[in-house]
Amino acid sequence: MRRLLTSLLIAAALVNSAPAFAMQTVPAGNRHAEQPDIPGASVRRTKGTKSSFDLKYEKVHELLATDRELMAKIRKVSGAYGINPIHVIGAIVGEHTYNVDAYDRLQAYYVKAASYAGESFRFAYDGESVDDFVARPQFAQCKGKSDSYTLWSCREDVWESDFRGKTVGGQSFPNNRFSAVFFQPFYAGQTFGLGQVNPLTALMLSDLVSRVSGYPKLNEKNAGAVYRAIMDPDISLAFVAASIRRSIDDYKEIAGMDISGNPGLTATLYNVGNSRQRAAALAAKNRSSGATVWPEENYYGWLINDKLDELKGLL
Repeated sequence: MRRLLTSLLIAAALVNSAPAFAMQTVPAGNRHAEQPDIPGASVRRTKGTKSSFDLKYEKVHELLATDRELMAKIRKVSGAYGINPIHVIGAIVGEHTYNVDAYDRLQAYYVKAASYAGESFRFAYDGESVDDFVARPQFAQCKGKSDSYTLWSCREDVWESDFRGKTVGGQSFPNNRFSAVFFQPFYAGQTFGLGQVNPLTALMLSDLVSRVSGYPKLNEKNAGAVYRAIMDPDISLAFVAASIRRSIDDYKEIAGMDISGNPGLTATLYNVGNSRQRAAALAAKNRSSGATVWPEENYYGWLINDKLDELKGLL
């Protein structure tokens, strides 16, 4: 039922967006006067490394300010995907402030990526590969979807409605995200590389990245290739830019809102994901309320907007 409601919500938003309202530009800046609460997991992780969010922010800011090669790559990939490079900077700063510590040099990311090159990975849960899992009859409606974004979005919706936290055929499934259950074999919540890209996100964006950047398409049967892509700084940056491009397009096409002038919002969506579903929910809220409801930043995006002048100085 949840899957059906989600699909109907998105379909209705797509059908109604063009005639129902003109494109609206989301105002710059934060909607919240104070930073929303930071999740406890992020607080504990940072305390565990004897660091602080301020120190981590300063470290990633220093990396961006002193690494001309990295900044040149960010400008180039942003141009390829038609976005302002401040969006890519916001995503990287947010990830390295709240989720991981930044390395001192771009070269360190290449070295770390190389250390994974010979490893063998498999996307699976409880002995069942994700390839076999998505062949189950519950996923039949996804078979006709050829684009990687719509295909894996459909599969994620099926997971949410039919499997998450449920017992199916005598097998119980965790009440957790599809990406955490099947796509992170080391420990739940782990992401990798300069852009901290999730493997499922990489699979979703594979067609777009292949089309724009020319990198080989990814598939779930070759987990090693997925990890190499998201660990390699050059390829990872393409996925960061593609994710932001997708979020901007989803909000334009589904909610009729242009968020491209608000880096705090694109950073928020980079952090929380599911831009398609979130845009549909916002569109429904605007239709039912009869007034304009703006999307709001979370703690992660709030920091980017709060530090925006300083971050723009990097460009």
